[in-house]
Amino acid sequence: MGHLEFGIWDTFPAHEMANYKVAAEAYDQHLYEVQLGEELGYESYYIIEHQNSHVGQLSSPSVYLCAVAQRTTSLRFGVMIYQLPFYNPMRLAQEAAMLDHLSHGRLEFGTGIGVSEHEFKRWNLPFFERQKMSSEALEIIIKAWTQDEVTYEGEYWQFDEALPVPKPYQQPHPPIWVGAHSPASLEYAAKNNFHVSQNLDIDPTIAEKFDLYRKIWRECEHSGPMPRTFLTRAVHVAETDERAKAEAEGPLLESRRLGTGRHRPDSHGFPEQQRGHAQPTRVGEGVPRHGDIFGLLVGQWPGPGRQSGDGDSKAQRAVRVDRLRHLLRRPPHGPHAQGAVAKLPEAVRPRSDAGVRLKKQSQTDPLLRMSGFEPPRL
Repeated sequence: MGHLEFGIWDTFPAHEMANYKVAAEAYDQHLYEVQLGEELGYESYYIIEHQNSHVGQLSSPSVYLCAVAQRTTSLRFGVMIYQLPFYNPMRLAQEAAMLDHLSHGRLEFGTGIGVSEHEFKRWNLPFFERQKMSSEALEIIIKAWTQDEVTYEGEYWQFDEALPVPKPYQQPHPPIWVGAHSPASLEYAAKNNFHVSQNLDIDPTIAEKFDLYRKIWRECEHSGPMPRTFLTRAVHVAETDERAKAEAEGPLLESRRLGTGRHRPDSHGFPEQQRGHAQPTRVGEGVPRHGDIFGLLVGQWPGPGRQSGDGDSKAQRAVRVDRLRHLLRRPPHGPHAQGAVAKLPEAVRPRSDAGVRLKKQSQTDPLLRMSGFEPPRL
């Protein structure tokens, strides 16, 4: 029987950071909440890395986690995930090993490839090679943790008798997690005996993907216990469901929109701007922006590396479409409800032909076609 653990997954989105005069105030508030979480009995704490992004602005996650290590005593913690293509893997291996020592062996090492193309463009990194870069980086990191000397001749990194120190506090190394969404990444994690994490798909899809992961893991006949699975969900608790919805719906909508309406488009743009999606409405209007529609249908932005949603069945996509219909039919509410229909994104206004035009676009746009996107009949 598996053991259910409860942890905290924390982000530092731009719309939250903007509420503080200086970043130090935000860090202090989050560190206080980390300490409170440990006192309340939470077993782990995780943050996420993004670069050049409104999604998360904790741009040096290891530095922040050093502060977490010094303010807690038993809480396990980690970055879920480090975006491996953004690092020199030898430096990251040493950095993580030092963090493991400073926490006396409480580090969980989360890895991933990144999903936002504009983040890579701004650092002149090859977005469509991120899977190969990540695999190579993780191979080097494990060598750095387990070998006294590393000589490596790879496609992206080369080392000549590198002498990585220190070795991790946990032996042979901290637990390794993979942010796995595509079948290929789930297979990679299972074959390498890594733990897996998920935060994007709807529940039935996640259940199927975790089942696939466990099936492949068993076929590999690894020794030892099965690795763990990690699922992120937003949870708010109140005395009644009605009160919980009233308290949480506004902040959740703001979080889902990621404050993108506050950001000016530039030469690279953010995902919804790159792909021509409508801009978000103001918080309180109670309708999803166009980008939210794609989030429900696809799960994450598709790409050539077999991203989430690529292998979904027609039945799974139908579930997403049903959820979309429910959102589109929800009446406007909140302080801006008066005349809200006129302010809606054009794609979700009554009698809009945007769905017809979007379907035509999906027949020619390789990104939409790859996702299996089928616009619902509105």
